[in-house]
Amino acid sequence: MENIIHVIILGLIEGMTEFLPISSTGHLIIAQQLGLGERSDLFNVVIQAGAISAVTLIYWRRILSMLVNFKEPANKDYLLKLGAAFLITAILGVLVKKFGIELPDSTQPVAIALILGGFWILWAEWYTAKKPPSADMTWFGAVIVGCAQIVAAIFPGTSRSGAGIFAAMLTGSNRAAAADFVFMLGIPTMYAASAKKIMDAAQDGLIAQEAWGDVALGFVVAMVSAFFVVKWLLGYIKSHRFTGFAIYRIILGLVLLTFFSQY
Repeated sequence: MENIIHVIILGLIEGMTEFLPISSTGHLIIAQQLGLGERSDLFNVVIQAGAISAVTLIYWRRILSMLVNFKEPANKDYLLKLGAAFLITAILGVLVKKFGIELPDSTQPVAIALILGGFWILWAEWYTAKKPPSADMTWFGAVIVGCAQIVAAIFPGTSRSGAGIFAAMLTGSNRAAAADFVFMLGIPTMYAASAKKIMDAAQDGLIAQEAWGDVALGFVVAMVSAFFVVKWLLGYIKSHRFTGFAIYRIILGLVLLTFFSQY
């Protein structure tokens, strides 16, 4: 029973933090280090795909419309930009893997990334407020968002969604357009990452060792909780800045460095 409760909590943490600019990976590392038990990389990636499934449900009509009407210039342009950003993320991800760069498994680097990311958000909000944003995602913005995904993957605590959204905003997109693009990009990115982890586990003979009941439960909990968080966030960003999230990041990072530096 205790394990089930831990899995549910981890699923909730993933679903509630995946799309907020506060880092889901960072929060999962913190939770697992502070008593919820360390989980496999496969578990962590697959429950992230659960959160992404929520976005798939929210955007399915738009996705279907763009695919069916691909020849329309606006749809074609948007899908090609998504494809380019995904390709950049995939190529850089392969290079990161090739050079043996791995996620740290302690709270200290997460804390530092949370603090630096908090100040980055405050600066980005200040900078973008000085010039009127566009509702469109530029090709340059799509490239920068693709690169930002890898920065977040290397440094847990950075936030994949946060890095992508603010990268897009700094290239001229407004919050809503930036969030839409990053959320849509997360669909192929996280599904591909989950498939890759499953294939790696199968190749290494680890499939039978994985607690698939825990993975399935975490996936469902992450999907349900993310669905409501994304629905809320899409309304929130229309009239609010991300300043509150920046302050939260800085406070949490300082707390971790002060009281949990031994983990």
